[in-house]
Amino acid sequence: MKKYAYPLALLVLAGCSKDDDSIIDPGGPSASGDLDTQDFMWKAMNIWYFWQGDVPDLADDRFSADAEYTEFLASESDPEAFFFNKLLFSQDRFSFLSDDFVELTQNLAGISRSNGLEFGLTYDDDNDNGQLDASDPVYGTVRYIIPNSSAAAADISRGEVFVGVDGQMLTGGNYRDLLFGEATSYTLMMADVAGGVRTPNGKEVPLVKEEGLAENPVYIAKTFEIQGQRIAYLMYNGFTNEYDEDLNAAFGSFVQEGATDLVLDMRYNSGGSVNTSRLLSSMIFGKRTADIYLRQRWNDRIQTAFTQDDPNALTEYFASETGAGTPINTLNLNRVYILTTRSTASASELVINGLNPYIEVITIGTTTTGKNEFSLTMVDDPGRPGAPYIYSKTRESSINPDNRWAIQPLVGRNENSAGFSDYTSGFPPTIELREDIENMGVLGDENEPLLARALQEITGLGSKRSFEVGTPDTPFTHSGMFTPLRDNMYLDTDIRLPDLLQ
Repeated sequence: MKKYAYPLALLVLAGCSKDDDSIIDPGGPSASGDLDTQDFMWKAMNIWYFWQGDVPDLADDRFSADAEYTEFLASESDPEAFFFNKLLFSQDRFSFLSDDFVELTQNLAGISRSNGLEFGLTYDDDNDNGQLDASDPVYGTVRYIIPNSSAAAADISRGEVFVGVDGQMLTGGNYRDLLFGEATSYTLMMADVAGGVRTPNGKEVPLVKEEGLAENPVYIAKTFEIQGQRIAYLMYNGFTNEYDEDLNAAFGSFVQEGATDLVLDMRYNSGGSVNTSRLLSSMIFGKRTADIYLRQRWNDRIQTAFTQDDPNALTEYFASETGAGTPINTLNLNRVYILTTRSTASASELVINGLNPYIEVITIGTTTTGKNEFSLTMVDDPGRPGAPYIYSKTRESSINPDNRWAIQPLVGRNENSAGFSDYTSGFPPTIELREDIENMGVLGDENEPLLARALQEITGLGSKRSFEVGTPDTPFTHSGMFTPLRDNMYLDTDIRLPDLLQ
């Protein structure tokens, strides 16, 4: 099976009692036979899952005897099928799992096997039924290229279009295997686009997926000076906390250069660390440590216990320093311009939502994904004190050596200081502007259409420029959706169950 499994829709864009204590105890019901993975999954989900109370099979009193529990675990021999068919709430669009926790945690840190090509995928609805069919033609549009990768050394650039792989035309039935399968290399078949029509041009681009490719999400950081007005521009492509110092350094440059406005480009940023979103928001708004950035909301049992222990236990405030203790560099803005697309998700949306009560947030582009839940990485480590099953790098030796599976379930939602978290339909743009496949522009160039529109809004200049879109980019998915970071928003702070639940 594949390393990672997600709900199909995602890939096609998408008071405590002593009785509770007996279930929270990692001992729980006992299983027999070779069912370690299913046993770990059920027990972890019973404790932490956001919708635990809505899934009958996760109820505390679901099993009256060990034999009944074992029979339930054995009802699906495949752990992937067990997770998706037995444990997930019907409205859960984003929980997923992996058969290798090491690879999963590396990917969440921005390290993966990749050829460095980031692209969107679009299809022709040949059957005119509003859905992707196996026979529908699929094509890719290059979004950007990760430095020091195979793609960076190849003859390919942003805005180019490909229609096939290794001599096969891409379709709804084969694009996953050809682009995201186990093959370590492939050759793209390129095409020209004119008037919305794609024509193969004979150009071929060979690419190799490399192990351990690390992507610094601080992709472009620069300051424009337009008629004396200094405007910072940051293209930020993922909330990976390993690069928090790089992010803070970028804002240090903006401050030093006297920037008074910011265009934050998160059009391809599908999420990541909740804490990094807090740091980024503080770099924009200020070191306002008395102001609430977010409040966490967990399942009813955990929520009640947390708030009984400490009413402020689930509240996070804007930051004054990074995790490494470096003072935050902040622009102290009362307005920010954010570039968005359907690929803008989770932690990116958290920035929008967290800043909304305090400053004017002007979004330019298209509606965001609508991912408002956060997750935790869970492994077969029931003995972790205060946080059973939650992954900790320092406890890798304590994980069941016979079970490398990990799950990434949704465990809560983040509300902003006004209590708002209902954006499952995404944030609509303040100013709508689609990317144009025939005019993608150069990222970071002031003439690139989305950036140019933001600069026009800030300066009032260039009002006569037309932003008419010839061939709108309408991807149904993108390359980032086939990595664990994809649209994930994960907690990376120390989580410990309240004493009431231990």
